[in-house]
Amino acid sequence: MKKIRLANRIDENGLKQFSADYVYGEDINNEDGLLVRSASLHDVEFPDSLLAISRAGAGVNNIPLDKCSEKGIVVFNTPGANANAVKELVICALFMASRDVAGGLQWEKQLPDTSDFAKAVEKGKIAFIGPEINGKKLGVIGLGAIGVLVANAAVKLGMEVYGYDPFISVNNAWSLSKWVRHVTNINELYGECDYITIHIPFSEETRNTINAEALSQMKDGVRILNFARGELINEKAMIESLNSGKVARYITDFGSYQLAHCDRAVCLPHLGASTPESEENCARMAVRELQDYLDNGNITNSVNFPAISEPRTTSHRICIIHRNVPNMLAQLTTVLGTNKINIEHMANKARGEIAYTIIDTESAVEKEPFSLIDNVIRVRIIS
Repeated sequence: MKKIRLANRIDENGLKQFSADYVYGEDINNEDGLLVRSASLHDVEFPDSLLAISRAGAGVNNIPLDKCSEKGIVVFNTPGANANAVKELVICALFMASRDVAGGLQWEKQLPDTSDFAKAVEKGKIAFIGPEINGKKLGVIGLGAIGVLVANAAVKLGMEVYGYDPFISVNNAWSLSKWVRHVTNINELYGECDYITIHIPFSEETRNTINAEALSQMKDGVRILNFARGELINEKAMIESLNSGKVARYITDFGSYQLAHCDRAVCLPHLGASTPESEENCARMAVRELQDYLDNGNITNSVNFPAISEPRTTSHRICIIHRNVPNMLAQLTTVLGTNKINIEHMANKARGEIAYTIIDTESAVEKEPFSLIDNVIRVRIIS
């Protein structure tokens, strides 16, 4: 029986994807796998039994990736599973960035109850008017699963869309509307666009992507949306630009006390992926990835290990996580040759300093000889 610990509430329809030889719950100990949404795992002591963590969502800043890699724990995420939910809220935010809907609602609630209420509304509404988005230029930074959906939707709304992503995948390039102008210089996007929305992963390299220098290159009165990660935008520079009027409006799903009290900012309480459909999609994908790894050793959508997905054709599968150094494959195959075990199928891939090897055999094999090899991190035999 394989054991799965739940670090958060996980959608029940997703959990039902587990086969009958799985047990799951929040109180599971010595688990084989862990399912998580937003709970922080940085201070968690993982048991030696833990083989994989699956994040029901895209961002993995709540998971200690270096620690997991060193212990041979595969970390999965679910790219694209919540893309439509985020896209819909971004489109909503485009309209909120143009016309001060939030400000108007708050203002009207504060009006006194008098017979002149309607007249007061008509007189005061001028403070909340704004431009239409039709015909305006939208810059999309990051053309991943969400960015492509946003770009395509904006085209249908009549916007002139500029897309920037030096690492766009082939699949996303095929999915992108032909009417999106793909720019190779982000400064061109900054200088041309009336609206800018950012959809890139957060890392130390992408921290403060939109900073004071980037803001200075944008149009006066630019409207900026951030439904990716708060740290992608330098908050101090953003507040200064909002106060000066350089940025007409900033809509974000990652607020702070300072931003929440800034007149030109609208902070939403991290609602991007908060839909029943999104939670179910993420849970289903997270469970499939975790179960395929535990049952078959296949890795799909890992953020710290290479992707390998091979069909099972033999009775025994050897899964070896090791450092990406010379002579490893020769040492692994030597163990099999010494024990007169024939290799039916073998696959190997590397990702940075880590490599992963799958070896299929018809004969049973012990894992100890592999574990004794230098630079082997973890060995697992699936029979």
